Amino acid sequence: MSNFAFGTYRISDLNPQHVISLREAIKSGITMIDTSSNYMDGGAERAIALAFREFDEDKKNEIEILSKFGYIQGANLLDYKEDSSTIENAEEVVKYSEDCYHSISKSFMHEQLTQSLKRLELEKLGCYLIHNPEYYILDAIKKGIPKDERLDEMYRRLENAFVGLEEEVKCGRIGSYGISSNSFSLPEPSDEFLPYEDLLTLAQNASDAVGNKIHGFTTVELPINILERDGLKCASWAKKRGLRVLANRPLNAKYKNKMYRLADYEESKEYYNHFNELMDVCDNETLRPLYNLLEQLDANKHRFVWVGNYDIFLFTQIVPHIKKTLEAVDEKNTEAMLNFIDLYLAEYRKMVAYECSRKTKVELREFFNDCSLSMQECAIRFLMQSQNVDYILVGMRKPSYVHQILSL
Repeated sequence: MSNFAFGTYRISDLNPQHVISLREAIKSGITMIDTSSNYMDGGAERAIALAFREFDEDKKNEIEILSKFGYIQGANLLDYKEDSSTIENAEEVVKYSEDCYHSISKSFMHEQLTQSLKRLELEKLGCYLIHNPEYYILDAIKKGIPKDERLDEMYRRLENAFVGLEEEVKCGRIGSYGISSNSFSLPEPSDEFLPYEDLLTLAQNASDAVGNKIHGFTTVELPINILERDGLKCASWAKKRGLRVLANRPLNAKYKNKMYRLADYEESKEYYNHFNELMDVCDNETLRPLYNLLEQLDANKHRFVWVGNYDIFLFTQIVPHIKKTLEAVDEKNTEAMLNFIDLYLAEYRKMVAYECSRKTKVELREFFNDCSLSMQECAIRFLMQSQNVDYILVGMRKPSYVHQILSL
């Protein structure tokens, strides 16, 4: 039977409810919290520190904190662009996109660990993971580097990173280390697949180089869910070698190149009240662009593939459009309008989630035919019954989510 761990991908220290949820999870028996330096630009780690302040040392010692390094985003990326000398071996930095660089170099790892420990208000991490090292592979594929060459270079970079991690084990800043990789869950023929059979050899080489008696490689983390099952092969390999397996994305699953949220959502009972109210307010020449946008949104609320698509659309299309329209409104009325809009958008998202879950149930009925529970319960129980999964990472941003998950 798998245990649950608290995943902090969308957790922020700026949201009091997130901190309350962390505290509630700890009080309820959660013993592992998974985070990363780039989650909310360090906000997830700061939230954990805030939650921890309520507990004594004995209780804190019961909780293992795992963090990750690799991404150069947010404040890290701004610093790097201003002065690339902040990372040694800058030629090994993978420039994946304008707002996402990546590095697993030793010097970057040491510096990132220092920053994570500072944000977490800790002196030691239970486990430190290399976060998606396959960014090098993705970049090498784009550059046309042959498969054998790119894998040799990937292993060289990993072994060098392992040496740095063994050094951190030796000096006591981490208890162990491992890798979190989306590529572990891909089919082996895929060019983006990250082979894992030689990782323990690399870890032993690193351990020998540092002078540690045994290597500190203990953990693999990867997406496994009721739709994406290729990762179970990696999980089986890991368990046979005494490693522990963390399954992430239990409810956000990819199938036939589409993302699905594996959860049932109820239809909003307040949506049409807020929609009609806002339409009345916008029925004038000044706010006509917003009136037209609302009409389009209402007509298309069933067309999103999954709610994550809507979230992206909200910030890239809807919010800029709203801002432009409100430029013609005076400050006093703008504040009132924003209240109307906030209430409407909150209910609109519920409707999108509801429409998505209805379609998901139809499109994926073959996966849920034998389970009479909600989609999220069926998906979680699938992982709980896997012999090769030790921890299921679940985002629990509300106290009610904590109780729902732990009730399983």
